Amino acid sequence: PPAIDATLVAARIKAKPGALAFNTVSHRLAVLGKWHRLNEWDSPTEASALKTLLRDARKAQSRQGISVRKKTAMVLEPLQTLLATCSDGVRGVRDRALLLLAWSGGGRRRSEVVGLQVGDVRQLDADTWLYALGTTKTDTGGVRREKPLRGPAAQALAAWLDAAPAESGPLFRRMYKGGKVGTAGLSADQVARIVQRRAKLAGLDGDWAAHSLRSGFVSEAGRQGVPLGEVMAMTEHRSVSTVMGYFQAGSLLNSLAANLLTQDSQEDSDT
Repeated sequence: PPAIDATLVAARIKAKPGALAFNTVSHRLAVLGKWHRLNEWDSPTEASALKTLLRDARKAQSRQGISVRKKTAMVLEPLQTLLATCSDGVRGVRDRALLLLAWSGGGRRRSEVVGLQVGDVRQLDADTWLYALGTTKTDTGGVRREKPLRGPAAQALAAWLDAAPAESGPLFRRMYKGGKVGTAGLSADQVARIVQRRAKLAGLDGDWAAHSLRSGFVSEAGRQGVPLGEVMAMTEHRSVSTVMGYFQAGSLLNSLAANLLTQDSQEDSDT
């Protein structure tokens, strides 16, 4: 009802009037269900009627031509354009290191990036660093797992730690006017804003967010023919179906089947 809708918007429970997106509803139900399970309560999200309703809602959306919107995947070319904007002093040094760690380090989630501590990284040589993950979305055991950073990503991390040395605390910290580096870590939302700000500075079209780094890493890996198992070892995806969409989209860019007209034109020019 309009009155209730307006009240929810006024209370900032909703951003704007109108129906919530299907993904928003699904996410909120997942959170609600997890909260019930943690408290050992019967979860209303397990009701058969609700599951049937969600399936029907998804089908209805498809029939109406409404597709699930995904953030634009940041493959190599837009990433390089983004990095070219990181020339604004210490802030640029930080953002470059953050973007390259999140992308080259296996498409890290924003929560994983902001959770990194100074003690989680160590240098092997001038061209190689390791960083350690603990508890993540798909691995809740808290066992430390090290991932490599090579080449430009390793060099960018070294430059950031030289510009803002610290013995402990968050690896990526907030900055203030005058290029002053604080002690508090970035929030997950601030990582998204860094990506969006750099994309705007670079003049990139698309729907960019922190997840663009994760999906872009997988897409670029598929594009360059990296085996899927190696990709999943870096990203720590548990579900093949989850990662395959982006991986296949990248690999098909170089597929002969997607370039039949190009191949035909090349043969004509040769003759």
